[in-house]
Amino acid sequence: MTSHHLPQPSTWIQHLSQTFIDLCQSVEKAGGKAWLVGGSVRDLCLGIPSHDMDVEVYGIEPSRLHTLATSMGHTEHVGKQFGVLKLWIQGEVFDLALPRTEKKNQAGHTGFEVSLDIHLSPNIATLRRDFTINAMMFNPLTGELLDFHHGQEDLKQGILRHVSPAFSEDPLRVLRAMQLAARFRLKLAPETARLCQDLLGEAETLPSSRIWCEWQKWAHADNPAWGLEVLKDSAWLSLYPELTALMDCPQDVRWHPEGDVWIHTLQVCNQAASIAKRQALNANTREQLMFAALCHDFGKPETTFTDEEGHIHSPNHSREGIKPAKRFLQKIAAPKHIAMRVLPLINDHITHLCGQPSARAVRRLAHRLEPASIELWEMLVEADASGRHPSPACRPALTWLNKAQQLNTHEQKVSPLMTGKILLNLGFSPGKQMGKMIQQAYEAQLDGAFDDEDSAREWLKLHL
Repeated sequence: MTSHHLPQPSTWIQHLSQTFIDLCQSVEKAGGKAWLVGGSVRDLCLGIPSHDMDVEVYGIEPSRLHTLATSMGHTEHVGKQFGVLKLWIQGEVFDLALPRTEKKNQAGHTGFEVSLDIHLSPNIATLRRDFTINAMMFNPLTGELLDFHHGQEDLKQGILRHVSPAFSEDPLRVLRAMQLAARFRLKLAPETARLCQDLLGEAETLPSSRIWCEWQKWAHADNPAWGLEVLKDSAWLSLYPELTALMDCPQDVRWHPEGDVWIHTLQVCNQAASIAKRQALNANTREQLMFAALCHDFGKPETTFTDEEGHIHSPNHSREGIKPAKRFLQKIAAPKHIAMRVLPLINDHITHLCGQPSARAVRRLAHRLEPASIELWEMLVEADASGRHPSPACRPALTWLNKAQQLNTHEQKVSPLMTGKILLNLGFSPGKQMGKMIQQAYEAQLDGAFDDEDSAREWLKLHL
């Protein structure tokens, strides 16, 4: 179990903007009280910047709060049912919410009857929160911290614990637990794990957009393996047979001293997160790398066998992993650009084992990987090779990347030198035959038959 050293609340105010302090003072002058709540307080506890400033306002009627907020900046209602008002002030964004209670009235993630109550007791208001670490309240004007459910202690001990039985009213909270665990190195409390298991039957009621939102947050976490362990402990891993099949799938200890494919995948995901951080990848590229890392060995369960000498083999597992990876990505509603890059990365993730790269091999690899790149492929190979602790981290495909950089194919495939425009200028007629000629020329270019337009024309004269 992990533990966190937390800064004292007396030091938190220095991390809050003057704009936010001014907002809280304006609420107080209007006869109300503004509390920072939810993940914003959790982040202050951890001493990390918070991008979501969630404010719960007590003692002010909705219409008066709207008038006050409008006088300070631009506002929009983003959840009238929940009494949520978004406020923009000089580039800063705040979510202003009124205290409320929620009552489950139908199955699913959104089936709630909401009652706003500006005089609600803060203790009662926190009961609708998901986890204790998200149920704390902080008054920036007085430095007072309300922690009715011991969230600060749970955060110190690295425990993800539900606040109340109301947790069971929202099945999305299980996936939220996954990404929170991955972001903050947390483990499910046993009693919370049991509640999550009871929610498994409602998983199918979740909208695909919300499922992807939680998986996307998982992909941006520093410790994704922790989130996958929460999926296992909550029994929600059973929703993804592509993942459960990895558990207890054996690997040859000569190459995989870390254990079975599940353990390997956990390590590879953590390595990929470290690489993404080191390379300062943008959001899209990071997500592509993370899901390639998660799915890269999906073909092993179907292909693994033990020979007569006791050695374990998984022939063609890279190619066989394409279909299950595609199914999994569809199941979590991943955007198309993810699958378009992840699938070719999986298909070629062991190509570097073929030996030292020739120019031809590198050009053809770049072509097969499109729209992914050799640069991204090399990161996946590094994560795969480094996810074998206690073996040391390594970059076995670095020579491939260096060769690709020399050939200027590390970011994209080779651009065809022989085009339809050139053939038309040479007097060829448009049609199917021209398409075949262009394809033949491109295959020859990949093989190194020519490398500029003049040599392409010479090749054309000789071969076509």
